Amino acid sequence: MTGVVSISTLIPAAIMASAATAFGLAYFTVLRWTVDLYCANYGGALAPVALTLGRIAGAVIFLALAATVGAEPLIGAFLGFLVARAIALRSVRSRG
Repeated sequence: MTGVVSISTLIPAAIMASAATAFGLAYFTVLRWTVDLYCANYGGALAPVALTLGRIAGAVIFLALAATVGAEPLIGAFLGFLVARAIALRSVRSRG
């Protein structure tokens, strides 16, 4: 490796980062629904457990797909998830 970053490696990473931000926002929305279901004890434990398993499986599949594309897109996906987390936390904190 020569240490030179080319556009051909940055474009997939940027695309994966934006896709991960969108996926991360959906991930944290489902996480919020899961917490609400646990707190309300709505429908027993089956619905929250199913949402949790689906959420984790979706994240594993998404990150595995990013890893098959390469290291840079995987890092982009990780950064996209971090951006989505920051957006989700800011949204929750602004609600009070």
